[in-house]
Amino acid sequence: MSAENTTAMSRTEIFANIRRGLNRSENDSQRQQAVENRLSARANNLIPQRAQLPFAEQVDLFKAMATEAVAELIELNSIDQVPQACADWLSRHSLKQLISASNKELTVLDWSPLEQQQIIRTERVAQAGDIASLTLSFAGIAETGTLMLHSSELSPTTLNFLPDNHLVVLHRSSIVGVYEEAWKKLRETFGNAMPRTVNMITGPSRSADIEQKLQMGAHGPKKLIILLIND
Repeated sequence: MSAENTTAMSRTEIFANIRRGLNRSENDSQRQQAVENRLSARANNLIPQRAQLPFAEQVDLFKAMATEAVAELIELNSIDQVPQACADWLSRHSLKQLISASNKELTVLDWSPLEQQQIIRTERVAQAGDIASLTLSFAGIAETGTLMLHSSELSPTTLNFLPDNHLVVLHRSSIVGVYEEAWKKLRETFGNAMPRTVNMITGPSRSADIEQKLQMGAHGPKKLIILLIND
């Protein structure tokens, strides 16, 4: 008997044992329909009171929570100011490289401020050893100051995790109150063709697993810089 057949039999036996333990039959169409109905309804869970706010207050909450999570916040009036903001931040930290997503919203910008500072901007997949990356965020979630990003051919997930410094463009109009609203927005945008990867990022990567000492950049960037476009 092949390993594939053995695995299939093991799986069948496991599911059969679970059904017997739950006192359910293999062809329980009524319960299956109930599950399908519940999944289709996509009902909201309990919503935190602190995020049930008018939009302007949701924006303020996002900024407060993101700052509390040790993200750096830079407010801009227009996305056209992003290249200069990137050039200023990178120069201030003596960094000369920026790996960028290739979304059209970024590629059409005037990147001459980086050239003037002799900073090399490259559009590609991030690699180990890269210093800084720039991506777009899909939404900002006010209740925890979290960014929602999704993967695409133009913005691979490596940009979110490999470089030590992650610069993220967030439009003010993309801020929502709670996680449920962000997921609803994602479903409305992509329908059944959902992105392969969705990342939730709250501040820079950190861990206190080693001797209870806080280590920044444990599993990703040491610094998260949010370029908030006040559109």
